[in-house]
Amino acid sequence: MAENSAETARNAAVEAALGKLDLDTKTRLLGGQDMWSLPALPEIGLKSLVMSDGPIGVRGVRWTADDPSVALPSPTALAAAWDPELARRAGRLLAQEARRKGVHVLLAPTVNLHRTPLGGRHFEAYSEDPLLTGAIGTGYVQGVQDGGVGTTVKHFVANDAETDRFTVDNRIAPRPLREVYLAPFEAIVANAHPWGIMTAYNRVNGVTMTEHRYLVNEVLRGEWGFDGCNVSDWMAARSTVGDIEGGLDVAMPGPETVYGAALAAAVRAGEVQESTVDTAVRNVLRLAARVGALEGAPPVVTEPPAAVDGDALAREIARRGFVLVRNERDALPLKAGTVALSGAAARDARVLGGGSAQVFPDHVVSPVDGLTAALAARPEGTAPTYAIGADPSDELAPADQGFTLRARCRDAEGRLLGEGSLPNGQVQWIGDDLPAGVTHETLASIEVVGTFTPREAGEHSFGTRGLGAFTLSVAGRTVFEGVQAMGSEADPFEAFFGSPVERAKVALAAGETVEVSLLHTLDKEFAAPLPAVMFSFVHLGPRRDPDELIAEAVEAARAADTAVVVVATTERVESEGFDRKDLALPGRQDDLVRAVAAVNPNTVVVVNAGSPVEMPWREEVAAILLGWFPGQEGGAALADILTGAEEPGGRLPTTWPVALADVPVTEVTPTDGELAYTEGVFIGYRAWDRAGAVPAYPFGHGLGYTTWSYDSLAAGPAGADGSTVTVRLTNTGARAGREVVQVYLAPTADPVERPARWLAGFASVEAAPGGTVTAEIALPRRAFEIWDEEKNGWTLVPGTYEVLAAHSLGDARLTATLEV
Repeated sequence: MAENSAETARNAAVEAALGKLDLDTKTRLLGGQDMWSLPALPEIGLKSLVMSDGPIGVRGVRWTADDPSVALPSPTALAAAWDPELARRAGRLLAQEARRKGVHVLLAPTVNLHRTPLGGRHFEAYSEDPLLTGAIGTGYVQGVQDGGVGTTVKHFVANDAETDRFTVDNRIAPRPLREVYLAPFEAIVANAHPWGIMTAYNRVNGVTMTEHRYLVNEVLRGEWGFDGCNVSDWMAARSTVGDIEGGLDVAMPGPETVYGAALAAAVRAGEVQESTVDTAVRNVLRLAARVGALEGAPPVVTEPPAAVDGDALAREIARRGFVLVRNERDALPLKAGTVALSGAAARDARVLGGGSAQVFPDHVVSPVDGLTAALAARPEGTAPTYAIGADPSDELAPADQGFTLRARCRDAEGRLLGEGSLPNGQVQWIGDDLPAGVTHETLASIEVVGTFTPREAGEHSFGTRGLGAFTLSVAGRTVFEGVQAMGSEADPFEAFFGSPVERAKVALAAGETVEVSLLHTLDKEFAAPLPAVMFSFVHLGPRRDPDELIAEAVEAARAADTAVVVVATTERVESEGFDRKDLALPGRQDDLVRAVAAVNPNTVVVVNAGSPVEMPWREEVAAILLGWFPGQEGGAALADILTGAEEPGGRLPTTWPVALADVPVTEVTPTDGELAYTEGVFIGYRAWDRAGAVPAYPFGHGLGYTTWSYDSLAAGPAGADGSTVTVRLTNTGARAGREVVQVYLAPTADPVERPARWLAGFASVEAAPGGTVTAEIALPRRAFEIWDEEKNGWTLVPGTYEVLAAHSLGDARLTATLEV
């Protein structure tokens, strides 16, 4: 009752505020004032609404490590836990972080689908399955909004690949659009009531998503009842009239947008009704009211939830998301004895994906750190040996390990305007994301200065990435002075994210600190499409013979009881902005695994990747643990799993192929601007079933450290709202554990074309050794329906369905029959 009266008060405050605004003020409110915020309107008591990336941590509005962020595991890792309540706890933590940083709206979650493993932003989305995606997304949104912070569920809709994402026209028939791609958004709107949504860059069936009147106004708002704010993806809004008529409330970023003065002029010219503008302003004010940014409007949350320990939750999510896909001879947990650790990513962990999801944590626990600490606590107290073995990259990367850097900003006369610390050698200041006292108008040069203490002796490579004039100095000596001109890149953003250029090699001694600097003078010729400063000071350590590195790791593995090899992708393989060309691990990592496995039968491989990679050696090793991008506590969580302190809790949220050649859906490149989703509803495991292909590891697969017997399955009668399934199971192992009970439906004689089976529900249970538990799982009516393209509506498909209670898609334990 109290919430109803608060809602009434919020609506009254919104209407009162709206009534005080003239046309020019209203249209100004609908466009960003800068990169991350909307203008404040003190005359109506409206604060500036502040937004921030991203899904796994709250960066805030500045590219700096001075105000660090908790870095959670990647969204795919969160989905691998198959636990909406865990996602809700993650959301509450992120709301806590957002409040601390003065952020009102989190630009997350990403609920696009893993249509193909080649998707470059795969790590930032949850799953190939719409039901699992919707369930995890629902928990996440509920959690963030529990903390009084808004969300923008993104990217509405079908932004499932990165190639030509600004312009691609994804051609999708109504049935797959409804059953697959819109389904997660619909579930989240129904179950979590999100306060915001973000419309995507791409087109769907000929219409740009920011202008898609049918999908936004008729489906999202009309059919589903969404009453939140619709924000454009950054620079996606391109048409003043098209966007406002298409239901876009806010065009980001500013200060120049298609709204503001251009929208006011369109109203005065009779091209847009002022009532249409009012609708958008009302949605913005409602969002402000909900998050407590509108005077006189009670916020939805007056008392935030209890404080969350960010480090502890990051560690829990990581271990709950680790998927043990292979464990021969019970290689894990580790037995007593010596451990040889190898792989470059064991020392320099890749804990998050590239692009807008990037944040800067206070600390990162690497696998070396985590395992060393855990093994030291054992009675035998033996530290693991470490060898690089193989490096996934032989390319210069932003200066990081051993570097301490700052940026000094000067005007054209050389006067110091301001300075700030840098998290690494990458400078990425977009909009007002500048050190205090610095503006784009006065800024003429940036000098990255600091020190470097090498870990290895030898020839170190230094270089630049970006466009314009650079002067590079190492150890007091200028080693490069010159200009990088535009190459074949289409725009400066591509140049910045493109290949680094080696400028000099300098011989350095291990442990001896030297001064370094990179002076970059700005040139208007190379200005970015919006106010931005983007370049990198890059470095690569001494290159050693790859065969020697492998040989060192092999000798250490030969002498150890267990060998642990950490393999990884790189930011040039998986990142926002481009799709993958293959699923191969970069560098000589496959050779390293094979060589180590040949001398040690107890070889455990940890895969540090956000999405599937080929593992041609998978039958040659004892155990494989998929660690995703595990966040800041990844190394500690890995040690928890390897030592058996905790059980790996993950199940695959996406099918893991043997090789790219086996994958049924791989097309990400448009033809003449169009990408046809010719596979229809058959993506992920549905496509694998249809093709009769066998993956390396099926959807839902994951091993634990105990065993379960599925004792009974009862499928209740189907009613108007669907059905309920009850599964009874027993922990038959020697330790406590968790099981994810997955329920699939398989029609026995299907009158329509549908997948052979599909996920209809799931639940997690826990039990002590010998304990018996019951899982009750609702099968919603929608699980039995299809989108009827002729009737333009949902239709129940009657008939006989097999109900499969399963450990994974490939391991059904019990079957029952249900008549619908």
